[in-house]
Amino acid sequence: MEYRQLGRTGTRVSELCLGLMIDSLTDEETFIAIVNEAIDLGINFIDTADCYGAGESEKRLGKALAENGKRDDIVLATKAVATMGPGPNDHGASRYHLSRAVEASLKRLQTDRIDLFYLHIVDITTPLDEVFGQLDILVKQGKILYVGTSKWPVPLIMEGLMMHEKYGYPRIVAEEPPYSLCDRAIENELVWTCMRHGIGLCTWGPLANGILGGAYRKGQPFPEGHRKSSVDPSKDSRLTNEALDLIENLIPLAEARGITLPDLCHAWLLQRPGITAPIIGARKVEYVQAAVKATEIELTQEELDKIDEFAPPGTAVSNYYDGNVYARMRNAINSDNPLGY
Repeated sequence: MEYRQLGRTGTRVSELCLGLMIDSLTDEETFIAIVNEAIDLGINFIDTADCYGAGESEKRLGKALAENGKRDDIVLATKAVATMGPGPNDHGASRYHLSRAVEASLKRLQTDRIDLFYLHIVDITTPLDEVFGQLDILVKQGKILYVGTSKWPVPLIMEGLMMHEKYGYPRIVAEEPPYSLCDRAIENELVWTCMRHGIGLCTWGPLANGILGGAYRKGQPFPEGHRKSSVDPSKDSRLTNEALDLIENLIPLAEARGITLPDLCHAWLLQRPGITAPIIGARKVEYVQAAVKATEIELTQEELDKIDEFAPPGTAVSNYYDGNVYARMRNAINSDNPLGY
């Protein structure tokens, strides 16, 4: 396992991050087994959020780390801003909500600090001086160490950096966008901006939420029990006909190398410039083991060139980045639900 610096900080994180966005298919015993296996395999970077399972992911992670005694071996990341209740202040990046959200996360995680605290989504209604002023208080209190953003567009990230330069507020050290062979849109602007300003990219959806797992094949019935088993590719913005075409092109490339499609997709991400750590999601221990094995795969330049033919740089066959970033902001400005979440 390789360890990389997190942005411009001196903290080093594993080249894979374990993401713990849980669903009803993962019981607590399996959840804890996944955490322990990831740590045993060298992953020291774990990502969750307050809204994952309405706090359940944080509770389970806190329990796992309390039982295995590995809390101080882990760079622990969590998030707030998304909706956590019915009240008008149960979401957002206001001083009121962030102060309460951090206290609640610390309690669920059974810890005294959050190593990397992400602003989970864009709150276009709260002034950034209030947002980063509150983060500054939380850093000075020792409750969070580093600040990150998730699904933030480049102009807003630059405003955040300006807050640091002007007021000395905490600097953004990481951004968490979607990134996979189905959607390479972040390469157009975000990647080089983050590289230029020393912001680590911890990308989610390496398998496009299962689309690149190999279960969905063009011209074949989709298997039951999968997330998009009943999707019509002509009407879906993510499991599109173009995504299915991409899969059919990538599978022979993986087979020629003697690896699986997920192996190929993970290996490709690990060799992308500017990427600190792709976030792997896993419902089973075996999925963690498979992802870690991909760290040993080095794709040749010929293979990388072939991938670029199938999925050209900066292009997308599934709508992940724009759907999470610019569209949400555009819709938020005149919306009754300004968070769009």
